[in-house]
Amino acid sequence: MMQRRLGTVGPMVSAFGLGCLSFGGTFGPTTDADSQAVLDAAWHQGITLFDTANIYGAGRSETQIGTWMRRTGHRPVLATKAGFSRAATGGVDNAPAHLRAELDASLRRLGVDHVALFYVHRHEKSRPIEEVADTMGRLIDEGKIGGYGLSEVAPYTLRLAHAVRPVRAVQNEYSLWTRLPELGLIQTCAELGTAFVPFSPLSRGIFGAASFDPAAFAPGEIRIEMPRFSAENWPRNRAKALQFHDFAAQRGVTPSALALAWVLAQGPHILPVPGTRYARHLADWQGADQITLTPDDRAEIDRILPVGWAFGDRYSDAQTLTSERYC
Repeated sequence: MMQRRLGTVGPMVSAFGLGCLSFGGTFGPTTDADSQAVLDAAWHQGITLFDTANIYGAGRSETQIGTWMRRTGHRPVLATKAGFSRAATGGVDNAPAHLRAELDASLRRLGVDHVALFYVHRHEKSRPIEEVADTMGRLIDEGKIGGYGLSEVAPYTLRLAHAVRPVRAVQNEYSLWTRLPELGLIQTCAELGTAFVPFSPLSRGIFGAASFDPAAFAPGEIRIEMPRFSAENWPRNRAKALQFHDFAAQRGVTPSALALAWVLAQGPHILPVPGTRYARHLADWQGADQITLTPDDRAEIDRILPVGWAFGDRYSDAQTLTSERYC
């Protein structure tokens, strides 16, 4: 697979990584065997960046990756996150003691003594980001992390943190139906030499090979509360998504590969991290890094899915409380 650098001085990794949120049951029930099969398939496909977090299944995702590394002996580039806390006001805690303790617990579950990238999963609004950057810098100096990242932040937060200690990566949602990062964040990352790591680059599964019915979502599934999947909005969004599926078929590629190719084409510093519960879905991503979009391709995608085409917000009001807003 094509390689890209994870930040100016970070390691070379596969052009797109594997997001491991699904291992924790966020998108419905899964099994250890399914998670292990996904990791096997990803490595076989040349994916070398595995992205996880302490809260994914309350540590289950990290445990699955640690188990897989012990079983196979493979050593992917690891990224994990911390910062959420049920005990904290607002649900976010960026205090040095909290981040350090959560990192130590993640390292134990992963079975390693350091990770290449450690994200602040959300910025605690009442705590200056400069203080958080200093905390992360100390963890770098101690050799526990190779670099640090921020997630769901605004460009101004990135600039303030980067001035204290360079930020290796920013992870925000970005895809053909969530375009907000184009209003300054992608550009700021490029300017500062920070990798931009889009999560949900397949638009919460709508650009998977098969269509689905939100009415069949498992109880507690994260998408149930997202307005774009509501009974009012979903039929409109599905109709637009199916037009993209049709174009991908005409192009001779899967909709997943074409959607990933579009994200990759937005800049050489962009490394998306699609996720899945099932190994069979990885075949749909195969070759995304080899697709070259022609001017005609770009024009047709823009026609089918113009900026702002999606009906409904990406998050409910409750889900967006910890994400920074800008523009």
